[in-house]
Amino acid sequence: MFFSLSLTTFISVCGGLLTYHVIPKFRDMFIKANLFGVDLNKSSGVKVPEATGVITGCIFLMVSFIMIPFTYSDYLLDQTTTPFPHSEFVQLIAALLSISCMLLLGFADDVLDLRWRHKLLLPSMASLPLLMVYYITTNRTEIVVPTVLRWLLGHSIQLGVLYYLYMGLLAVFCTNAINILAGINGLEVGQSIIIAASIAVFNLMSLSGGLAHHHRFSLYFLFPYLSTSTALLAHNWYPSKVFPGDTFCYFSGMTFAVVAILGHFSKTLLLFFIPQVFNFLYSLPQLFHFVPCPRHRLPKYSKETDTVCTSLATFKKEEMGKLGKLSLKILSSLQLATVREYTVQMDSDSDTPTTVDMVECNNLTLINFILRLTGPMHEQTLTVTILVIQVLSSVLAFMVRYPLAYLMYGKVVA
Repeated sequence: MFFSLSLTTFISVCGGLLTYHVIPKFRDMFIKANLFGVDLNKSSGVKVPEATGVITGCIFLMVSFIMIPFTYSDYLLDQTTTPFPHSEFVQLIAALLSISCMLLLGFADDVLDLRWRHKLLLPSMASLPLLMVYYITTNRTEIVVPTVLRWLLGHSIQLGVLYYLYMGLLAVFCTNAINILAGINGLEVGQSIIIAASIAVFNLMSLSGGLAHHHRFSLYFLFPYLSTSTALLAHNWYPSKVFPGDTFCYFSGMTFAVVAILGHFSKTLLLFFIPQVFNFLYSLPQLFHFVPCPRHRLPKYSKETDTVCTSLATFKKEEMGKLGKLSLKILSSLQLATVREYTVQMDSDSDTPTTVDMVECNNLTLINFILRLTGPMHEQTLTVTILVIQVLSSVLAFMVRYPLAYLMYGKVVA
């Protein structure tokens, strides 16, 4: 595989510039097609184009397609006697197929407003071509055992089908993890850029290792992704002129899953998702409806102060099951959530007053958790705060990946 950092960077920058200039031109078209929303954290009520992540995704695919002839130019022009790398080429096409499928399905979600069960099913379907190609070309399913456990488990363990299950679930997690940590200007795109940049740094640091070939493969996708996404962020930053939509979240998640699986660092990828993992675990009671979940869990906007604060979910106590009550009890005891129970007297035709036990708690998202700790904050400040946490999490990820991994394994393992 011919891979030139300078050529890839040049073509990627061109794709980024094209994205930056194209997005505003589609504004009226999206609004005319009813693909718009109103920013709930603003008082202007202006229509904002939604699902513009499809523009970013399409230009990303265009750039990736254009780079294919350059990547294999030596073989096309008969300038090498090396056999054509069919396995690598199949991996490239399968990767682009999975990303294309997820881009299409994400746009369908923005247009049709699919249910959550569909959002879990669709990434699984889109990752199947990727997993099949991984099985045919690589089929590497072993994990290295830490040195302290090798006397019991040996040097490595073959997981077999369990490893494929993990990779399938990884694709589902990546596509949805970004989607549920969203709702304020610049957050979806910003966190995705930081994750992509962290992976790119990891790939560049690994170019001299034994798996350098796989890390070059990852950079083939990350450079155009970073350039096109940065262009989108310029329009999505506060005050947002466009919304990326679920399309961008699904497209981003599948791109990360693709480079991690085919780049052979699917376990390392989760280290760069530390805030998303926390947000997912924190949100579990509402995501699985142990606790009633409102349609929007955005922070509450105050027009008077132009700030956002913690949003609350209010519901009848009888609507919660045992798992919901246990979840809120644990979160409340650990000071991770604010829970308040009270009684409301209802109007009744009878002489006996009717009362209903109510429960009020903050919506279980990382955004609301931060606002619970800090108090009301300007939306842009909140976005910057979460992105700083994302950067610090990436620093922690590198500390775990290299110094700590060396202590656990005796060497830095792939």
